[in-house]
Amino acid sequence: MTAEIFVDTNVLVYAYDRSEPEKQNQALHVLDRLLVTGKGVLSAQVLSEFFNTITRKLVVPLTLEQAHSRLEHYARFWPVLDVTSEVILEAVRGVREYAFSFWDAQIWAAAHLNGIGLVFSEDFNPGSTIEDVSFVNPFAADFDFFV
Repeated sequence: MTAEIFVDTNVLVYAYDRSEPEKQNQALHVLDRLLVTGKGVLSAQVLSEFFNTITRKLVVPLTLEQAHSRLEHYARFWPVLDVTSEVILEAVRGVREYAFSFWDAQIWAAAHLNGIGLVFSEDFNPGSTIEDVSFVNPFAADFDFFV
């Protein structure tokens, strides 16, 4: 796998959140760059959370048809990691040892177990590294897209 950067749900969601225009523009730029370079990766968990959020939690939610179309796009053009029992068990270790929420622990565990050393998310402590996984907030003022 050539993917090097795990994209968390919030990056996908901001690409469709018209109530946050600056974050929307940044998310679109980041996602486009990752797609073009082939360096981005998602997980089944991220796609599930994405669907739920864009159809229920946005100020202007997407229709089910629009959301389905977006999911098809991501499933077709991005590598998507499965959430396996191994990922779940590693996530429990992440909760226990690093005090992650269970859902964030699954992001870390999927990246860790699949050798993805970088996670783009606003939900983790930016600049931190847990074992072999580093976290970067692509919406931070000092973010420098180096891909």
